[in-house]
Amino acid sequence: MHILLIHQAFAAIDEPGGTRHHELARYLVQAGHQVTIVAGRVSYLTDRPAAAGREIDGMRIVRPASYASWHQSFVRRTLSFFSFMLSSFIAGLAAGKVDLVWGTSPPLFQVVSAWLVARLKQARFVFEVRDLWPHFAIEVGVLRNDLLIRLSRWLEAFLYRRADLVVINSPGFRQHVTERGAGKVELVPNGVDVAMFVAGDDGQTFRRQHGLEEAFLVVYTGAHGLSNDLDTALDAAAALGSDATLVLIGAGKEKPALQAQAEAMGLANVRFLPPVPKQEMPGVLAAADACLAILKPLDAYKTTYPNKVFDYMAAGKPVLLAIDGVIRQVVETAQAGIFVPPGDSGALAAAVRRLRQDRQSATAMGQRGRQYVREHFDRPKQAELLGTLFVRMLETPDGDGR
Repeated sequence: MHILLIHQAFAAIDEPGGTRHHELARYLVQAGHQVTIVAGRVSYLTDRPAAAGREIDGMRIVRPASYASWHQSFVRRTLSFFSFMLSSFIAGLAAGKVDLVWGTSPPLFQVVSAWLVARLKQARFVFEVRDLWPHFAIEVGVLRNDLLIRLSRWLEAFLYRRADLVVINSPGFRQHVTERGAGKVELVPNGVDVAMFVAGDDGQTFRRQHGLEEAFLVVYTGAHGLSNDLDTALDAAAALGSDATLVLIGAGKEKPALQAQAEAMGLANVRFLPPVPKQEMPGVLAAADACLAILKPLDAYKTTYPNKVFDYMAAGKPVLLAIDGVIRQVVETAQAGIFVPPGDSGALAAAVRRLRQDRQSATAMGQRGRQYVREHFDRPKQAELLGTLFVRMLETPDGDGR
């Protein structure tokens, strides 16, 4: 089977960013499938040029020209999305015979390209939902224009109804997509390739590199955006003082403002570091005493399965979870961390102190988390499920992947 993935924000494991699709695709290749990926030329995390088109792990990556901007402004970002929608459509048509076209959102516009390419090539169309766009954009206040909201909601429902299969990465998304027209919905959850996180790395290389040998380290990795509520993390750091050091690793539109805020607050216990490729993440997380996952206190975010939580658990680190909902159920079922109410900096600081004071309990949380994701959220099992769904789609006349 030839699978065509259209994904503007695709990141390979030797690049910064979420690598779910690289990890899934390489297992699909190992199962005997051909995978072509149409990706953007600029990293969504750093806004810098991504690696050129190439072949890696048996998959072919094509990066067509498009307007390159993720973080400069809403208008320029939207222009980037529309230009990639056009260029990815052309690249998709040039990909030769394909059996299945896989579009992933956000952004939603590239899913339009996937649908059009699939129909013109008479291939199956898979709509993967990674975030509930435009719902999240509306809730966080990024999308406010009434006309744009109506058009976005119409387009979302249009694509749900036309998908041969809708794949969701969190069980919290199921009700939303079915209420808006999705017929055949399957869960292939976010997770982690546990084998990447080798037990035994003590993280001392990272600590020495940054002069953090003696600190109690709370590490956050990922986007520094409007949704991530990192100003609450800074308030917690202010309350903690010398009790802990907060290390924020990543990039995003809000990072310069957060750095200025930390400086104005005189936070000597906060470090901002650039994003690192996924293949370097195990060594970074090995240095942590605890890891932070945080989002703004919005009901919409109760539906999410953030990738970083599974990375933290695979690394054997206790999770400080300032996100309610379905991901809280995972962490609490695994007994792998401490939930704190989103937006509550005092509760977050108290949870850090609790872990610092009881290192044995923190270590046990990390060990339980690693075992839990190995059993329930390991990437090879997820890739096998996804491959089975894709094969069944081609074998049944109505495209039912169940």
